[in-house]
Amino acid sequence: MNYYSTNGKVSGVSLRQAVIKGLADDKGLFMPDVIKRLPQAFFDTIDTLSFQEMAYTVADAFFGEDVEADALKRIVYETLNFDVPLVKVSNPIYSLELFHGPTLAFKDVGARFMSRLLAYFVNREGDDVNVLVATSGDTGSAVANGFLGVEGVHVYVLYPKGLVSPIQECQFTTLGQNITALEVDGTFDDCQALVKKAFMDKPLNAKMKLTSANSINVARFLPQAFYYFYAYAQLKKLGRADNVVVCVPSGNFGNITAGLFGKRMGLPIKRFIAANNRNDIFLHYLRTGNYVPRPSVATIANAMDVGDPSNFARVLDLYNGSHEAICADISGCSYDDNQIAESLKRCFEETGYLLDPHGACGYRALCEGLTAGETGVFLETAHPAKFKETVEKIIGTEVAVPAKLQAFMQGEKQSVPMAKTFEAFKSYLMADK
Repeated sequence: MNYYSTNGKVSGVSLRQAVIKGLADDKGLFMPDVIKRLPQAFFDTIDTLSFQEMAYTVADAFFGEDVEADALKRIVYETLNFDVPLVKVSNPIYSLELFHGPTLAFKDVGARFMSRLLAYFVNREGDDVNVLVATSGDTGSAVANGFLGVEGVHVYVLYPKGLVSPIQECQFTTLGQNITALEVDGTFDDCQALVKKAFMDKPLNAKMKLTSANSINVARFLPQAFYYFYAYAQLKKLGRADNVVVCVPSGNFGNITAGLFGKRMGLPIKRFIAANNRNDIFLHYLRTGNYVPRPSVATIANAMDVGDPSNFARVLDLYNGSHEAICADISGCSYDDNQIAESLKRCFEETGYLLDPHGACGYRALCEGLTAGETGVFLETAHPAKFKETVEKIIGTEVAVPAKLQAFMQGEKQSVPMAKTFEAFKSYLMADK
């Protein structure tokens, strides 16, 4: 299958080229030429399939033309070596727990899949690849751990100094080997801007082959569609598969875009809710039809602190720029820190279920936005222990740290201080090679 750019000046790009390049030459994001609709028979029997079986069917629709069946199946099965359970929080609201992977965050799915798909292409070509990834927290840890030790791949993780949780920082600064952590004196938006500029710099690209593992990469965001299908299958087993509303805590919008792709493939989701913190650029678009990026604001739901969501371009392209069509499928909401904390505490006290700050946005949106007869699913995108200090302060009770996280916290921090200027970043990369 070929891919084209959302900016409309690049087309006919192979999957291999799209994955390795990450960003199109015209600065747009890659989109598949076709989004295949899955047969009704698949949805009729979806509740009888394992997570891996179901995901392979979805993966085949995207990647089957370009990757041998055995290799693709191996990639899917290795990626999904953990469960993504649907847990009832209150009637009729369910949490899709995406924190059972190695770094306890939803990005484990996309990062693990991309690392294996990129290795598949790199091993066939024999050329080393350098992965650039900007992170507001969870992306860095998921990508770093997904690519750790992968031969022929070096990962540079750019993160904003002092703006990720201590546990998140430990997950990508203590690894070493082929992982380099760059501590940028700026915001997430500054980190993301450095990555984008790097792809456009001809001298830099002439010296080193670059790609991105942010959700701008098709191999990162498309696999995130897997768990939307799995959530539906679990609801079907419970007899709750009608009138499903999915609420996605949204930052860079790769996660909700993957869900929209699933809907386009035939997944019977009635509608989506994009839950924002104070960085409510998308909500403003829904209300006005105008997309106005602005500098991000720091919140307790830090992984959503994005002032210019990259994947908005994909949403716009998916709906042919129609504001009316986007609003028909997606509504939005925004919450400040006090509201997020209030929802987290109330949910814990009333149900016993402990949310992370991002999941709290999703839960609150469903509590406020569901109508009669609808079943709500929110994405619990990370384990609450990844935000231990924040969550403990809110609920007044200690949060146990899973063994997986404790192991990261015992490592020694290895990071490189970095100014937020592109000149400093480029000089470092050129010197490192």
